[in-house]
Amino acid sequence: MATGLLCFLFLSGAMIYIFSYSRAKGFFINLGFPTWIIYPLATLKTLGAIGILIKKSIFLKELAYAGFLFDAILALVAHIMVNDGEHAPVIISIALVTISWIYNRKVFGHYKQKVSLKE
Repeated sequence: MATGLLCFLFLSGAMIYIFSYSRAKGFFINLGFPTWIIYPLATLKTLGAIGILIKKSIFLKELAYAGFLFDAILALVAHIMVNDGEHAPVIISIALVTISWIYNRKVFGHYKQKVSLKE
């Protein structure tokens, strides 16, 4: 459930960046970020959600979780710096990343990769 909500949250953010660019541009300008980063960030959020959901590569999945966590932490710091009162969605996203990551490891194991030695 947490993983689904996490992916929905980041995918909906990416869709706002893509389909409501002027709104996203206003957010980024208000936070002091450059606007050129909107489309790359939307792309990475989409790819991260896909990477978590398809479970093909353990490395990419862990990279997506780390990217989501860094994105959320940096967003929290930015909102605190401009004091705009938009902390709640960011705190929810940090909680969802953490819960999803913990339960993903409980369900799918600790990702111990098997190495076979060929002689």
